[in-house]
Amino acid sequence: QVQLVESGGGLVQAGGSLRLSCAASVRTFVTMGWFRQAPEKEREFVASINWSGGRTAYADSVKGRFTISRDNAKMTVYLQMNSLKPEDTAVYYCNTMDHRWDWGQGTQVTVSP
Repeated sequence: QVQLVESGGGLVQAGGSLRLSCAASVRTFVTMGWFRQAPEKEREFVASINWSGGRTAYADSVKGRFTISRDNAKMTVYLQMNSLKPEDTAVYYCNTMDHRWDWGQGTQVTVSP
């Protein structure tokens, strides 16, 4: 079973930036995604990246503000988040697009007005 560890979250003011990391315990040659879950809401898709890094996709709500990338040698997927908004406040998780691995603990992102 692959272990996923998310990090990099924190408290930031609106308009600020954060860079999240997702470290996997083994090399993953699959499309990986970032997801988020706000209080009392369903977990939702944020961004995805294929194994080579050549293809990415984003939720409409984050297009132009977030950038997903990966470093396969480091077994890590990143999410650069710029121009953060209070509505981006959530716990952020990474996983495959079909959620085949156990969810990690996530990393909390809180954006103040």
